[in-house]
Amino acid sequence: MINLKNLRFGYNKKKDLFNGLSLQLEQGKIYGLLGRNGSGKTTLLRLINGLIFPQEGEVDVMGYDATQRDPRMLEEFVFIQEEPMIPSTSILSYLYTYAPFYSRFDYDKFLGLISELGLEGTQKMDKLSFGQKKKVMLSFAIASQAKILILDEPTNGLDIPSKSQFRKLITEAMLDDRIVIISTHQVRDMVNLIDPILMLEDGKIIFHYSLEEISKALRFEVHYTMTAPTDVIYTERISGGYMSITENTDGSDSEIDIEVLFNAVLSNKQQILSVLEKNKVLQY
Repeated sequence: MINLKNLRFGYNKKKDLFNGLSLQLEQGKIYGLLGRNGSGKTTLLRLINGLIFPQEGEVDVMGYDATQRDPRMLEEFVFIQEEPMIPSTSILSYLYTYAPFYSRFDYDKFLGLISELGLEGTQKMDKLSFGQKKKVMLSFAIASQAKILILDEPTNGLDIPSKSQFRKLITEAMLDDRIVIISTHQVRDMVNLIDPILMLEDGKIIFHYSLEEISKALRFEVHYTMTAPTDVIYTERISGGYMSITENTDGSDSEIDIEVLFNAVLSNKQQILSVLEKNKVLQY
């Protein structure tokens, strides 16, 4: 549904942020987009949405050239930015102003969601807390029935109960024909939600694997010791001991720690990818 081919993009002529970036995203999945600050995550999302244009390459979204901003493509997009621009209007006024741009918008669904999240239609958008604004925008995205939801740091500003509500809403909203892309640093908020995982580094997608592929190839283990374990691919100090990553040679299951995995890929990319690719070949 989303196909990026050989993208080149830079904010100035001296240096490219992306050069030769290619990526294909499929329906029915919730992609987690991870990367360091400044790696280009938000820029990539804006390219997919057609808000900025590549200097070279193609951005194909459902058969449309994203740079043309075709209305038929745009009604299948909702892009919630990390700090969305909020008008000085009521929730209901916002609804009736913007919902008509989405031909399948479910008004009852939206009203039900904001009620479930403790909000009222008469509340002024610009008077809401940061977390409440995120709840309104997320409710709008789900009710839009759009096939592509792009969420940039969606859990920033949410308290612990709201983060739990967010995970529940996204899980319930997931359809076989929908793509959700979540760009985040708050990976612990996304446990059991994002799958597959993408990692962006140096203008390229350096990691693109499902949780199943990761679990079959790598073993995550907690060591409650004061001494770091040896003969591992990666180890990281955690409360009470160490977390290690080793090759999963016996097919056992372990709980994936996405944050530790991210750190491991950045520090020992070649070995991690080598194990994953070897396992992928064996599976076929």
